Amino acid sequence: MYAEFYGLRELPFALTPDPRYIYFTPSHTEVMANLHYGVESGKGLIVVTGEVGTGKTTILRWMMQRLDRTVMVAYIFNPRLSVPEFYQHLAALFDIQNWETKSDLLIELGKVLETRHSRGLRTVLIIDEAHGLSPYVLEEVRLLGNFESDTAKQLQIVLTGQPELRNVLNYPDLRQLKQRVALRCDIKALPNVEETARYIASRLAVAGAPRASDIFSPGAIDYIFRCSEGIPRNINNLCDNALLNGFAASEPIISRAIIEEVAATFDLLPRDRKPTIAEDNEAARIFSAAGRAELWAAGNGNGHGNGNGHEAPQTSRVPEPQIVINEFVRIGGDTPATLEDVGAAFSRSGLGRGTNGQSL
Repeated sequence: MYAEFYGLRELPFALTPDPRYIYFTPSHTEVMANLHYGVESGKGLIVVTGEVGTGKTTILRWMMQRLDRTVMVAYIFNPRLSVPEFYQHLAALFDIQNWETKSDLLIELGKVLETRHSRGLRTVLIIDEAHGLSPYVLEEVRLLGNFESDTAKQLQIVLTGQPELRNVLNYPDLRQLKQRVALRCDIKALPNVEETARYIASRLAVAGAPRASDIFSPGAIDYIFRCSEGIPRNINNLCDNALLNGFAASEPIISRAIIEEVAATFDLLPRDRKPTIAEDNEAARIFSAAGRAELWAAGNGNGHGNGNGHEAPQTSRVPEPQIVINEFVRIGGDTPATLEDVGAAFSRSGLGRGTNGQSL
């Protein structure tokens, strides 16, 4: 719809995992290197984790498109399978026929793997969304790893999933599976605004944009990073809808205001950052000495007592505009007070005395 307006051949920010649009951050490069090394070296079990929308499936599809034709790949993308369904799916992927029981299937699968291994060929089972596998299916995956020769694994297994997969592998009942993990790697979100700008420009360039780095303003990219937290899928969603809104408004450059509108629509506005303990403490000291004295007095019976029947120490009021900015005391003027002035104001407030009224 907006492609022609922005000089694009196709839509650059679709949510489908198109390998043509893969953008290799250092994290993605590391994951790809681990996958290549693991499959090439016959490591057996490889685990790849990453937050939702960081590009796990895109990496898998990019890799599968570039594997040599001699590599047989079975790719499972729906983990919600019972054990019988898992084996039925496996048999279909490996084109194993004429079996009735699990034992029959394993015998036939063993023959396929042994034949291919003897010829120096690789066989790979990839399970996406593996955090959704039941412990029973994961145990069957572990047992599939027992197809091996004296020196190498005959079946390479790749499990990819959300960070919850790490928690699943820590289940006590799955400790045997965890011990068999030969390689682990993690896909991370884009780390900063600069990387986000390169990601957006890369996708626009693949889509044919004549001015890939000029369609989104710097302010828009900054806000995209803040809203998306560097997660590519969120970036795609924001950019796609921003281009649509920009087209509707005949805006050749996507501004921050357009991103703000889209982010509000999709509930992707930056989350409020919770203050740290140190920041809370700083916030608690914004009161002037007079204000702290009033709070002290209020806490001891509105300035007339300290709650135990005794009169609170009398305090002399300090003129109202005092401590305002950056902990500098200003007494009756614009010049920051000295340490002696601060000490005197503190003493007058009553906070510098002990419970017996003596100076601390």
